[in-house]
Amino acid sequence: MTTAATTPYRAIFCDLRSDTVFDILPLRDVTLDDYIGKPGSLTGTVPLPDEALAARARQVHEGRTSVYLERGGDLWWGGIVWTSTLASTDRGVLTLEIQAATFDSYANRRIIRTALDWTGAHSADQLDIVRGLWASLQHDEGGDIGVTFGDETSGVTREVAYRDGDETVFYDAITQLAALDDGFEHQITVYRDPVSARRVRRLRLGSPRITTGSTDLVLDMPGSILAYSFPADATRGGTTARARGASVNDDQAEESRPLVSDVQVAEDLISAGYPRVDLTADYNTVTDVPTLNSLATAELAASRGAVVIPEITIRLDDLVPPTLLGRTVRLRIHDAWWAEGLDARYRIIGVKVTPPQRGRPDTADLYLEEAV
Repeated sequence: MTTAATTPYRAIFCDLRSDTVFDILPLRDVTLDDYIGKPGSLTGTVPLPDEALAARARQVHEGRTSVYLERGGDLWWGGIVWTSTLASTDRGVLTLEIQAATFDSYANRRIIRTALDWTGAHSADQLDIVRGLWASLQHDEGGDIGVTFGDETSGVTREVAYRDGDETVFYDAITQLAALDDGFEHQITVYRDPVSARRVRRLRLGSPRITTGSTDLVLDMPGSILAYSFPADATRGGTTARARGASVNDDQAEESRPLVSDVQVAEDLISAGYPRVDLTADYNTVTDVPTLNSLATAELAASRGAVVIPEITIRLDDLVPPTLLGRTVRLRIHDAWWAEGLDARYRIIGVKVTPPQRGRPDTADLYLEEAV
């Protein structure tokens, strides 16, 4: 993002806990991304041409400052400034580079240090458990960063418990729960309340998937699609999967060995001619085989055969909405490879935005998966 008057972006810097704006600073060389199920990032550089701007930039405090990127009045990204780098060139040109991550990254910096129990009579819908984890995270003094919740349900009841002293990271607890078979997706989105215009940080949950909008976003090539790639990676896929859990051994005389799930096999792929390719994943806090079986089943479902994550680059214009994650797109491509024409539906699971600068257009890379 540049300081030119024609730029459609503004970088709004706030106090993390109160969300009080303290400045709108120029930010250049910006890249930002956001994903379903994992934190996104933002990097950019604040130019410091004089003492006045340097004094303003010194209000940015790593770990307690939030930043929003606004485009055309809509919030496209929001998160926490975690690191900064003050730099000077041999000519004395000063800059402050910042690196931020979306608000869900905060759960990666918090550890469960109180007993939480959703077992037996306290078992609950898995989405209620996620909200309960975030509520616990924000309950401690200094822990409330203003993340709000909805009332989504999944119809899937889980039994989980966390003990004080295990030092389980909140984000690990959430992602492990989401990774179970019949799990869910999670993301923290930012937007302005349509009535009050206040900035909102909202935990979005979807089971089995997060969906956005009721109509497809139609993208064509030739047309609004500038470029595309369809990488197919068999090194990331497999036809069997096993999950390994915590070491459980009550007999000190015996060697401690981790629990393992049953081996899950994609019999249909084997029958179709695929070779046996094995996947494994570690879950060091899981202490029961049924949960490991569920994790292995989900792992295989997500990584069957060759993993394909299509990516398309589009030009951003007023027809592209700010909330893209979870939206279904209809791709229509006609070229030498797609001689008969591709007409398929995908869901957006990741977005990387590159604001315009130095003659480069305003573009977005969209990461896709096949829509169901």
